[in-house]
This record gives sequence, structure tokens and C-alpha cells, in this order.
Amino acid sequence: MKYQITKILLSILILNTIALNATEYKPKDGIISLYGAGGPHTALIKVGKLFTKKTGIKVMVGFGPEKKWTNNAHKNADIIWGTSQQSMTAFLENFKEFNSKDVESIYIRRAVIAVQKGNPKNIKGFDDLLKANVKIVVVEGAGVYNTSGTGVWEDIAGRLGSISDMSRLRKNIVTFAKGSGAGFKAFKNGADAWITWTHWVKTHPKDADIVEFSKERVIYRDLSIVTNSKADTKTKDFLIFLKGSEAKNIFYSEGWSK
Repeated sequence: MKYQITKILLSILILNTIALNATEYKPKDGIISLYGAGGPHTALIKVGKLFTKKTGIKVMVGFGPEKKWTNNAHKNADIIWGTSQQSMTAFLENFKEFNSKDVESIYIRRAVIAVQKGNPKNIKGFDDLLKANVKIVVVEGAGVYNTSGTGVWEDIAGRLGSISDMSRLRKNIVTFAKGSGAGFKAFKNGADAWITWTHWVKTHPKDADIVEFSKERVIYRDLSIVTNSKADTKTKDFLIFLKGSEAKNIFYSEGWSK
């Protein structure tokens, strides 16, 4: 009996050790690993490739829904990026290896209206989104999904303090997409307009045209990054490069600014 109990306890200890090793945070692996939501990934991949070309240091960019990359990030993330301040704050609830005081904003972009090519509904601004028979896609985390799009549509609708604007816009929303990737798919599925970020249209020029919001309506969200003292030793060099002129040109070409 004592032997069986000892055997069981030993088995539990071994399993716990395996689980601990499977999630142990060891970012110093010679690779700079970045993780975050889709959208900025296109620019980050380009910057990473240019940095690798110049230094020989490999950069890995993991992107998409958090569930897709969270396990790997807990093992080797040198950098986490957030596509808005509230999105970064939510990431920090999960990734305790990083500290809120170390978060740094590096680029910013504006919300726009993506319309179908050629703009068949002749949408020229916010007021046109309120017209009858206009099908709109918005991105909304709905309390269950981490996305930069959360609340953006209502921020835009409420900018002038009009309940009517808010109500009329909501009536035309056909999809509350959980994430910009899902929003893009819903837009391509036949919607007339998608309230999104400028870089999504800039990086998909064959799928959509841009209509700008007026100055009194437009909303901005940032791209922020966070690292820590345990990160790979070359992470600081990459971050300097990420904020430098060559990287800035790449981000500016995709609709970001400073």
C-alpha cells in the first residue's frame, strides 16, 4: 500500500515538473520574438526582415488571435505589442512577465471607412453610414475578445453627443466582428462599409477603398510595445531600430504616423 502511494506521488511530481518545464519563461534563445494582434504584423514583419538582413539576428513575429500564440509567448516572448491601450492592458493581465510601467507607444493610426472597390454606395463620410440600406461591419470585443476595435464605432458615433447618431448607426450594423481579421472577412462577404483602421485598407488595396472620417469624427489608437529585463540581449537593439527612420518609412507606408 505504501509503495503504491509513493508511486502515485512520484508520478504526480513528474507530471508537475513536465508541466512547469513546458511553460517556463526562457526568452534568451538568440531569436527576437514578438507577439500581438493582427494588423501591425505586416509592417513588423517587414521591419524584422530588414533588421535580420542588416544584423543577422533572426526576428520572429507571432500574430493573430491571442489564443493562437499565447502558449509560445509565455515561453519566449521578448516583446508584446498592443494595438490599443486597452488591448495592451488586457494582454498584461495574462502576461505577468511584463510590467505596465514599461509600456511604450511607438506609432498611431486613424479609423477610416473601408468601402467596396469603386464605392458603389457613394459613401463620403459618417452621415452616409446612417442612410437606409447601408450594411456596416464593426469590430467589437463584446467583453469576451481582446481587440483594438472595441468601442471605436460608438466613439465615432458619439463624438458630437447625438443619441440619434448612435441609434441610427447601430441599426445599420450587420456584423459585430470579434477581431479585425473577422471584420475583414465579413466586409468581403458583401457589406457596404467597414469601420476599421487605415492600415487594413492600405495593405489590401485590391479589396477596398478608403473613405476618411471628418476631423470631428475621427478616432485614433496607438501601437504600443513592452519588453522586460529577461528578454534576449539584442531586443534593445531591435527596439531602437523599430523606432528609427527605416522602420518609420515602412509604418508610414501602411498608414501609421507619429
